[in-house]
This record gives sequence, structure tokens and C-alpha cells, in this order.
Amino acid sequence: MGEIVGAGLLAHVPTIVLPEETRRELNEGKEITLVTGLRQLRKDVFETADYDTVVVLDSHWATTVEFVVSAQQRRAGLFTSEELPRGMCRMPYDYPGDPELAANIAQFADKHGTWITPIDDEYLPVYYATINLWKHLGEGLPDKKWISIGVCQTGDMEDHLRLGRALADGIAATEGRKVLVIASGALSHTFWPLRQLRDHEASDPVHIFTPEARAADEQRIAWFKDGRHDEVLRTMPDFWKYKPEAKFFHYLMLAGALGEAACTARGRQYGEYENSVGTGQVHLWFDRPADGWTAPRPSKETTHA
Repeated sequence: MGEIVGAGLLAHVPTIVLPEETRRELNEGKEITLVTGLRQLRKDVFETADYDTVVVLDSHWATTVEFVVSAQQRRAGLFTSEELPRGMCRMPYDYPGDPELAANIAQFADKHGTWITPIDDEYLPVYYATINLWKHLGEGLPDKKWISIGVCQTGDMEDHLRLGRALADGIAATEGRKVLVIASGALSHTFWPLRQLRDHEASDPVHIFTPEARAADEQRIAWFKDGRHDEVLRTMPDFWKYKPEAKFFHYLMLAGALGEAACTARGRQYGEYENSVGTGQVHLWFDRPADGWTAPRPSKETTHA
């Protein structure tokens, strides 16, 4: 029986793959902590944990009539972003996929009332929400498999929770597969208009598009650190006012895989909460609690004992 052994809500912004000199020019001479945070996360988890496969829930990959999971034996090539080709240009990537896991996930679509198709077409595009994180966390670890699942632009909150449930069942149905799951995407996600954008490229959260969006992000970060996934899910309609990236579907898929409101895993933050031209970015990692993702939440009496 396979299991999810770790999970993360991670930022994939273009700046993390820019040369250090360029990053510092954009950030008032300082390194952005989204980079140093990923370096530390790699040391703490990706280079040391016992796992076979990484599943990326990719907020940049939007499908329409079904969920799609990449099912290639191997993905390799050069990546240039259509969004920012000046900064993400001809980046090499080469990693094994996990066709067995992709097929297993799809087998649980009917059980959860959704549609999932594994696709092994070698020309299927790959997106920087996957590639940028692989560059930091997967490159140089050739035995680790990586697959991606896109969000579905016609789906709603319930649809993405259902995908997560199927993902968890698909992992469990494998023979001993140990999996890390990454929700790759931002928190609040409103960009500054083009003529103002270059005044807001530094990572200081003072540049988040509105103070209200920053407050909403920081509240959710606090809930994640306290293991209150129930509060994040309960208040999703409130958070949608601040336009989280991909409607926060990347996180909702993750939540569906970890037990939804019953999930009590506490988030460990890597780096600071940072701005990216108006959007809120953070790295949070959730270790699997010893008693499982939905272990009972400690009472206040237990917490203060």
C-alpha cells in the first residue's frame, strides 16, 4: 500500500530561476528568501526523505473537460516560457515519470464522481509551475520520479477536492509507493498594472497589491502553521475575493488528498512571505504526522501541558 509521506504549498515564481545577480537587482540588492527557502527544503526533505515520486499539482496547467495527469516514462527537453521567455529560456530538464501511478489515479475517477485521463504524449506541454520547482528540488536526484496534474478551469471547489481524493486512493493502490505532493502556486494573485509593475518588483510584502490581500494571505499562513486546514477550507469564499492563483485549486487538490477539514498537519515555513509584482508567495511544508494526516488535533490543555 502506498502513502503520501510529505506535502507542500510552494511558490514557483519566475524569479527563483533567474541568475542571482538579476534577483538582487530586482530586490534592492538582497537575495529573495523564496530561493534560500527552497535550498533549505531540498536539504531537509528532498535529499533526505524516503520517497519514490513527486506529484505536482500545477496551477499553470489548465484543462477544460477533465483532469489530466502526465504519464510519460520520461520527460526531457528544453523549456522556454511563453509568459516570460526572457527570464525562463531554454532551461534543460530531464526526469523519469511514473506511468503506473498516473494510471492508478485515473482508475479512481468514477469512484469519486470525476474525470481523470493519463496522457503519455511526448509532446504534451510542461509548465514552469512544475519545471521551476524541479530545478530546485529535483535536478541532480535522477532516481526520483515526477508527474504533474493540472487544474480544471471548468471545475469548482468540490471537483478539485474530488481529484485529491482520487489521488490519495491512487497512491494507496500502488505497491508501497512513497509520494511527496506539491501544490504549486501562489496565495493572493493580483498583478500590478504594467505601467506600475516595475515599481513593485522587490520581495517586501509592502508591495502586495492591497493591504487586505496581504492580511488574507497572512491569516491563512497562520492557519496552515497551526494545522487549521478546516479554517482555510471553511473560509474559501472569503479568500476568493483576493483572487488566489487558479482559485486556489492547487491547494484544494492537496487538501482532498490529505483529508480535507480533518487534516491537522502543521505547516513549516521556508523563507519569508514575499511579494512578486503584487502577488503573495510562500513556501509551506507539511510533514506527515506520526498518527496520520488526520490525527486528532491536540486540545488546549494538551498543548500547554
